[in-house]
Amino acid sequence: MTRERLAGWLACRHEVAASGDAALSERAGGFSDDGESFEAPAGKPLKAAAVLILVINQPETPTVLFTQRTAHLTDHAGQISFPGGRVEADDRDPFHTALREAEEETGVDATRIDIIGKLPQYTTGTGYLITPVVAWTEPPVIFRPDPTEVEECFEVPLAFLLDINNHHLETAMYKGRMRSYYAMPYGHRYIWGATAGMLVTLTRVLGAAQGKTIAQPVRRSPDSG
Repeated sequence: MTRERLAGWLACRHEVAASGDAALSERAGGFSDDGESFEAPAGKPLKAAAVLILVINQPETPTVLFTQRTAHLTDHAGQISFPGGRVEADDRDPFHTALREAEEETGVDATRIDIIGKLPQYTTGTGYLITPVVAWTEPPVIFRPDPTEVEECFEVPLAFLLDINNHHLETAMYKGRMRSYYAMPYGHRYIWGATAGMLVTLTRVLGAAQGKTIAQPVRRSPDSG
């Protein structure tokens, strides 16, 4: 994988949309087996946000940056996510938001990050409309995570994330109903919910640009707990 190849695939015109993936988005609460999809609460507009899918061109294989959230946060405590957050009034665009949030959360030098594209916007069950921004950087990358938000920064090989054999569609009982969500377990890490959903969308986008049909994620047995 090279920066030029990835940028070229992201720039291709295609009909891949995030709607199907986003319907399964928010932390085991976004989509039920009977087909109920997310709808924004009446009178409450979606909150604009952006995340950074940062590809790091490591010598052996490109990797993607993730954050492990701190345990004391009100929202998504302890969960794995991309760096990112809400669009602020003085942000120029979602690209600015993604870079600003990534630097604030992880300490990465935004001046060394090259934005190469974006994915379809992604709606979450908590009422956010997220723009996933795809970017590239060369090593070394120094992490200085903000201890109030991020417990740890870590990387996962891009090839692992784009391998459909690692894409799972899982179900669990949530508030009395069976809910479905995407998951990509990696070692002791459990990438799931909206973060995994955006990676499924990325895989579909890149596959479509190459003329490939991407299979549906592997469905796992329900967890009744």
